[in-house]
Amino acid sequence: MSDTLADAVLILDHTGMIVYCNNAAVTVTGYEKAELTGSPYDLLSSEKMDLFRNSYEFGLISKNKKFVNESWKVRKDGTTFWAEATMAAIRDENGRIAGYSCILRDSSERKAAEMRLRQQEEQYRLLVEGVKDYSIFMLDPEGYIRSWNDGGRNLTGYAPNEIIGKHFSVFYTAPDLAKLKPEIELQTARLNGRYEEEGWRLRKNGSMYWASIVLTAMLNQNNELIGFSKVTRDLTERLKEEELLRQSEEKYRALVEQVTDYAIFMLDERGKIVSWNEGARRIKGYTASEIIGKYFSIFYPQEEIIKGKPNLELTIAKRDGMYEEEGWRLRKDGTRFWASVVITAVYNIEKTLIGFSKVTRDLTERKIAEQEIRETSDKYRQMAQQLEQINKELSATNYELEQFNSVVSHDLQEPLRTIKSFLYLLDKKLGDSQDDLKLYVTKSTNAADRMKDLIGALLSYSQINMVEMKITEMPAGEVIQRALNNLKGAIDAAGAEIVVDTAGETVQGDEIQLVQLIQNLVSNAIKFTDGQKPQVTIRLRTTEGHALFSVSDNGIGLDPESKEKIFEVFRRLHHAVSYPGTGIGLAICKKVVERHKGTIWVESEPGTGSTFYFTLWQQGLPTVHIHA
Repeated sequence: MSDTLADAVLILDHTGMIVYCNNAAVTVTGYEKAELTGSPYDLLSSEKMDLFRNSYEFGLISKNKKFVNESWKVRKDGTTFWAEATMAAIRDENGRIAGYSCILRDSSERKAAEMRLRQQEEQYRLLVEGVKDYSIFMLDPEGYIRSWNDGGRNLTGYAPNEIIGKHFSVFYTAPDLAKLKPEIELQTARLNGRYEEEGWRLRKNGSMYWASIVLTAMLNQNNELIGFSKVTRDLTERLKEEELLRQSEEKYRALVEQVTDYAIFMLDERGKIVSWNEGARRIKGYTASEIIGKYFSIFYPQEEIIKGKPNLELTIAKRDGMYEEEGWRLRKDGTRFWASVVITAVYNIEKTLIGFSKVTRDLTERKIAEQEIRETSDKYRQMAQQLEQINKELSATNYELEQFNSVVSHDLQEPLRTIKSFLYLLDKKLGDSQDDLKLYVTKSTNAADRMKDLIGALLSYSQINMVEMKITEMPAGEVIQRALNNLKGAIDAAGAEIVVDTAGETVQGDEIQLVQLIQNLVSNAIKFTDGQKPQVTIRLRTTEGHALFSVSDNGIGLDPESKEKIFEVFRRLHHAVSYPGTGIGLAICKKVVERHKGTIWVESEPGTGSTFYFTLWQQGLPTVHIHA
């Protein structure tokens, strides 16, 4: 029974020699059973010093019912694996230790995963502890602080030994404590997974700062709450800057606040941005806090900055009072837009330059529309010319095909009929005499027959894409039976055994072409058998909008180089005397399959038979007449 276990099972005698092992022990250790049996358990120890460990562990087993240990073990090939060994004493009827049982489990993958997790946790711990601009710490489920980083010390003034173990409500103001704000935040994070806000918080010295806080619930793999992570950032300076910004923007609110189609903002005399409107945010993507104080060249492509264009524009605006142009500008996300730009120099009442006003409009959509109109016009003009040329070429090709079919159908076949007729009469006149001449007549007749077959096959091949297709849904078994009925003479003559398995499926397609397709494949399967009784299996399965047919035989097979060539027109791999045919049958099969939006291929090895597969697309084929 132990041989069915996935874990290695070893039985040791009272001296620690292995007296039995199961099949899993061979897999885990790499030793054969004969190598393990009779060897000491120390054979698997990774170091000689483990002999002391093993002796110590055997002593523990005698005092306890079992002993579980994890350690490195060595396989036969010298590789090591982390093993979990469960040892138990085997006692005789007198209670004395007669030996030991050992279940050895290879837990290398689990150990490696634990080590990776431990390394990731260590990296995360070092990362968090090294962050100085953010206070990042952990709370237990009740809100008591369990970890502390340098950012927390810089922000609040508390050292780790002063704050770890205290409740995080120590950072909250008296009004917030009265409103039970810390408890509400924990409850919200429990319910929603996260709580986020900005508000006043306290430092160790009692001073307040404006904080951005994010409180996140931490769940284990059993979806149980194990605590919270809390990230706090000091936004006091930003709050001051926002207040100054609000005071500055008040001067321009009446003029530009409601404008959204234009970016309207002010630059100081050096080109730094000092105001920002809603239109600027919408067009360029920057908020006011992100962009105010930065140089306006941030909107210009690199090639324009290299040429000194931003400074040149301010120089011209200062000299002429205004600068105006259209050109490429950059959004916050790095994308370009085509802009109309007007920069105007602004002077105070003493005629001293105090800065510039800048108005930008996004003309990208208008330019794209104009370009699309031009491109569409050119595209339609080119398409019309191409279609006209294609129509001429198709008309010429169609005319040539019609002429070719006419010549093959009448002009080439008529002389053949005449030749066959005179050869027949000549054969009758000769009677049984002049055997040499009769042999020549017979060979000429056979050659004429072969040419007739070739012309017929070539006509079939050339007309596949020209004839009308009638797509209908029909039982696959009926289509296959029609093909087999057409081949009845050849099947009976060869004594072929035909097996059909369609599982009662139906198939969509042109019935006449599908019968021809299956007939050609079965005919080949019967023909290329090297004298043995042909055995042919025809199967059909439908899946994901396709019908998958297979025709398998026990014939001579194909070498790898021939698998693609056989679908070419007039491609013969064998002499016509051994295997008669036109060399067009499989090319016809390929065309029929392609007209049904499918593919055809063969799997074969020399001497092992062949299986021809083909698919037919079954979704969206209209059940109406279709012209090629």
